[in-house]
Amino acid sequence: MSKPAPNPAPPVSYEAAMTELESLVQQMEDGTLSLESSLACYRRGAELVKYCQQALSAVEAQVKILDGELMKPLAKTSALDE
Repeated sequence: MSKPAPNPAPPVSYEAAMTELESLVQQMEDGTLSLESSLACYRRGAELVKYCQQALSAVEAQVKILDGELMKPLAKTSALDE
C-alpha cells in the first residue's frame, strides 16, 4: 500500500475528506501497512476528522440561522418598507 504524502493538501470539500478518510480506514483495516505507515494514516485521519467536524459545525450554524433561531428583524432601509 502507498503511504500518504508527507504534507498532504487540505481537502477540497467535506465529501473529499470523507472519501479519503474511508480509504485510510480501509488501508488500516487491511493490516498490510507498516507501523510507520499506519501512524501516518492515523495522523492524516485525525486531520480529516477535524476538518469534517469544523465543516459540519459551520453548516449547523447556517441551518440555525435559516431556521430562525438567530434571525433578527431587518431594519427598515427605505420608505417602501413602511
